[in-house]
Amino acid sequence: MNRAAPATMNQLKYLLAITALAITTSFVQAHVATAQAPPNSPNIVLILSDDIGVECLGCYGSEQYDTPNLDRLAASGMRFENAHAQPICTPSRVQLMTGIYNNENYLRFGVLDPASTTFANELRGSGYATAIAGKWQLSGGFDGPRRFGFDHYCLWQLTRRPSRYPNPGLEIDGIERDFKNGEFGPDIVSQYLVDFIEKQTNDKPDQPFLVYYPMMMPHWPFVPTPDHPDWDPEMWKDAKNEPGGFKGPKYWDAMVRYTDKMVGKLLDSLEKNGVADSTLVIWTGDNGTYQSVTSQWHGEDYVGGKGKTTDNGTHVGLIARWPGVIEADCVSESLVDFSDLYPTLLDAAGVAPSNPALLSGKSLLPAFHGNPEKRGKDYIYCWYERDGIRDGASEHVRTDRYKLYSDARFYDTKSDLLEQNRLDGTELDEEVEKIRQTLQKALKHHRQKTLFYDEPLARRRSQVSR
Repeated sequence: MNRAAPATMNQLKYLLAITALAITTSFVQAHVATAQAPPNSPNIVLILSDDIGVECLGCYGSEQYDTPNLDRLAASGMRFENAHAQPICTPSRVQLMTGIYNNENYLRFGVLDPASTTFANELRGSGYATAIAGKWQLSGGFDGPRRFGFDHYCLWQLTRRPSRYPNPGLEIDGIERDFKNGEFGPDIVSQYLVDFIEKQTNDKPDQPFLVYYPMMMPHWPFVPTPDHPDWDPEMWKDAKNEPGGFKGPKYWDAMVRYTDKMVGKLLDSLEKNGVADSTLVIWTGDNGTYQSVTSQWHGEDYVGGKGKTTDNGTHVGLIARWPGVIEADCVSESLVDFSDLYPTLLDAAGVAPSNPALLSGKSLLPAFHGNPEKRGKDYIYCWYERDGIRDGASEHVRTDRYKLYSDARFYDTKSDLLEQNRLDGTELDEEVEKIRQTLQKALKHHRQKTLFYDEPLARRRSQVSR
């Protein structure tokens, strides 16, 4: 009896929170047609590359891969040294789109809770024109992207899983379309966004736009691209579903190059349409590189760690450019996780979040202005379990260097990337022990939230199918 009451109260509180989210989403969607964006709101382009760690970018020190477009983006903006994603794609995407840590709203792989409010809901409800193109993998059917705030879409893996690369199958504004004439998927989805930008700037130049480009690349299958000598326009032409395999590193370099090329295509479109100076561009990766890929970084072998909570699974590049706001060619040591992007986009647009108390993240605007200390971000928190199984999750908090897990494992990630040498409390100096205690306090705070959400999210998980 004594144990049942708190669980019932937790469930009631969670249901109230879900109801509030649903009401907020309905309210935002109801005001799409009449809302007007705040004066001087920038256009926003958010690019999320798939499965690429920090070690693969020239602007972060790679001498192995050619990334001229990402390098020029960094040269004209701000490069963040301490950005961390979740270990795999869906957890990262859910956290990025909702601004909430996974322990408070994550259900399972391939699903975004239909009750969620995304940054696109908020921006569309505040007068932005919105478009998304690339990889979806969040369920919801043809109406899913629109429910989550996107007026226009060109997506892979919305209702099915055909090829994403040669001769692809896509869902475009409610219609399944198959391309069987030697097309390459990334070319089609990127062109969709280029056309959207051009049409928006020509037809409604006073209305700001949001472009979200969750890229399909460079995620496996690693295949020859149209720029590679081995490109085969007949590949998978007769395949209904995307074949498995193709996870070896042979074409990884080609995939990285083409990823960079697609980023450059959008940057060039902004320049061509005269809106580069009035657009905030943010690029990042959704998790570390796939484990079959070993790269040279800072003179050492760096093995991809996708799916792991070690730094090679979570440490990603993050670049932001906003002319007139962000100083060119600068570097920030500020801590960033994916919950921070939602409040950043709204803050940049001058839009107040509809339910700020639910957000986990801290806006990056103070860092953009050269005042990162005003963010109040002292640590990063991570709750990770691929399929949302509550009692199987890994939890940790970290600074740029030190990481503390919920089972008390404590590591120096700078000297121990793969976390093979646990720090013993007896060997810590006074300063490091103080950091450990601070992290322990932060972890306790988030563990309490985890326990609070365990039962209601387990129930919610059983109600929402993939």
